[in-house]
Amino acid sequence: MAAETLVVTRVPDAVYEALRESILTQREAPGSAVTEQAIADRFRVARPTAKVALERLVADGLLRRTAHKTARVPELTRDDIVDLYAARATVEVAALRNLAESGTEPPGAIAAQRTLRDALASDGGDAAPLARADVAFHRALVVAQRSPRLARLHGLLMGEIELCMGQVQSHRLLALGDVVDQHQGILDAVNRGDAEAAAHLTRDHIEGARDRLLGHYDRTHASTSTPKKD
Repeated sequence: MAAETLVVTRVPDAVYEALRESILTQREAPGSAVTEQAIADRFRVARPTAKVALERLVADGLLRRTAHKTARVPELTRDDIVDLYAARATVEVAALRNLAESGTEPPGAIAAQRTLRDALASDGGDAAPLARADVAFHRALVVAQRSPRLARLHGLLMGEIELCMGQVQSHRLLALGDVVDQHQGILDAVNRGDAEAAAHLTRDHIEGARDRLLGHYDRTHASTSTPKKD
């Protein structure tokens, strides 16, 4: 198998970023095993380098590993999705209320929105950069508001949340134009200092993505959940 090209200067960071993107875009299927040796062979790096990348992904929640077990890409259940989006909505809605009170649009969110707009103008784009831009947009909004504790809570959730956001993007469960419009509505509410609108639009955006992902989950798991007839 040919080695994959890395674009980041520090090798451990490069391996981490490449694997992270592969997980978020479903190239690493849920439930698949990820070992140090496999990483080392895939990117032609030393095992200690592979271990650093793997441990970061486990810490982020993008891989799961129990004691003495191989790390695997999480297989999120329906209950996982419901719980994750409920927690995410609680944190992001509170964060956007705070942010709107300052009336300042974070540069990182503006840059991420520009990336999504450019992809829309060019008639779509690859799932990987779209997933990165979507994640970056929401991270930037939360990091820019005044509560460091909300930002820390969001950071703790983000690994598993990114798994969900990556699925929404990779399966095209939301039209890119709708994502861009919803993001812009949130930014406009922040810019005019409308905390209630920012909170309301954020909740609608998150719950809309949740509902699309749950619909996809139900469709793809219907055959396993339907009892067999005698």
